[in-house]
Amino acid sequence: MGALMVQGAGSNVGKSMLVAGLARAFVRRGLAVRPFKPQNMSNNAAVTADGGEIGRAQALQALACGVEPVVDMNPVLLKPETETGAQVVVQGQRVATVAARDYAGLKPRLLAPVLESFQRLGDQADLVLVEGAGSPAEVNLRAGDIANMGFARAAGCPVLLLGDIDRGGVIAQLVGTRAVLDPADAALIHGFAINKFRGDPALFEDGYRLIEARTGWRGFGLVPWFAEAGRLPAEDALDLRGTQGAGAFHIACPVLSRIANFDDLDPLAQEPGVRLSMVRAGEAIPGDADLVVLPGTKSTRGDLAYLRAQGWDIDITAHLRRGGRLLGLCGGYQMLGRRIVDRDGLEGPAGVTEGLGLLDIETEMVPEKRLTRVNARHVDTGCEIRGYEIHIGRSDGPDRARPFAEVAGRPEGAISRDGRVMGSYLHGLFADDGFRAAFLGRLGGQASALGYGARVEETLDALAAHLERHMDLDGLLAVAKSADES
Repeated sequence: MGALMVQGAGSNVGKSMLVAGLARAFVRRGLAVRPFKPQNMSNNAAVTADGGEIGRAQALQALACGVEPVVDMNPVLLKPETETGAQVVVQGQRVATVAARDYAGLKPRLLAPVLESFQRLGDQADLVLVEGAGSPAEVNLRAGDIANMGFARAAGCPVLLLGDIDRGGVIAQLVGTRAVLDPADAALIHGFAINKFRGDPALFEDGYRLIEARTGWRGFGLVPWFAEAGRLPAEDALDLRGTQGAGAFHIACPVLSRIANFDDLDPLAQEPGVRLSMVRAGEAIPGDADLVVLPGTKSTRGDLAYLRAQGWDIDITAHLRRGGRLLGLCGGYQMLGRRIVDRDGLEGPAGVTEGLGLLDIETEMVPEKRLTRVNARHVDTGCEIRGYEIHIGRSDGPDRARPFAEVAGRPEGAISRDGRVMGSYLHGLFADDGFRAAFLGRLGGQASALGYGARVEETLDALAAHLERHMDLDGLLAVAKSADES
């Protein structure tokens, strides 16, 4: 097994996308490739073939490799529930909820399952591409680290350090990282690459050589801005853009503080006939919206309070009064009911929160988490839907007599008496081209002939070709193979 770890000189430098592109490039060369991220922090999760959950980025990377996602690809997933606490998922299953200050004490117990998962993937592959988290320059967090250099040292994995020139200061990013690293950690870094470059590469030649001279690391490429990046699912809520598209059918989605699985909206954003507005804190839900989508959340009761603090509950009432439609997905569906009961404090302090009262249902939070891929039938259009469920909580009440969908003959979701408020636990439903077209058509919108899945595949191929042109992939493969020989 060969292995190569891509670490970033900062957060959001493009590690996830680079790993996906490298994976597709090396698969096209005939190699069996697997993605791996020891520790991820994200509320955008995917349900795996083996019944667990991993970060959405690793699911995309698995697609780039042409394989099904499995829990070993992201053995530790942290899902923030509050500003200072997160749910800890190990090898696909929730094991605890811990405060940030207590997580350091848990990390030493997590290295063993991380290395176990890494080895299992390596047994199946010619090459494992590893993605770091945050930056190795956060040396104050080095003790017990499993996400960056701690993992690289334990696994003997060579590292490529990635800098982001678009945000400025890339020379300081890379040279500064070299300056603060422990010498044994720095020795694992075999080189660097620079991402998101715009303009004439010749103008950065001196800067590139300066980084090589100051760090002693080899440069593996200057990667120009990849314009098609927006066609790939984003994992970080920081990547959510304001308004996308200029279509006649207007969809608005409030960006909740713990928004989860927001890639549900990606296929809608790429429809030419749709204009999608991601509504940020302090902004009003647009009055001309045809459909408002309440998205998933990692903290339903907490984000319901957040929604009310923004005045979005008032905006939604006005939207419905004007004849608009409302769709709640997962946590957004739970918010639509009469109340949410959390007797055991599974999402924070135990208690009961009054819902928006727009669906005649009630949700009870329960410890058992539902993680499953789903084949469903949309009741209104009769279209088949392939999606997934990832939630705690059971919802029931009179409006369930009008289900949004059926799963194995059983009702799923709920619809109000007037048909304008809909709720469902199904994620990924708009990636299904037939359903998306039929759903938009029912609401007065118009879908194109967009094949969403095919477009993602085409974009991965284009990204692979982009990296082949601008990076020394032969050199990177030689570095990765050195891990197998050592």
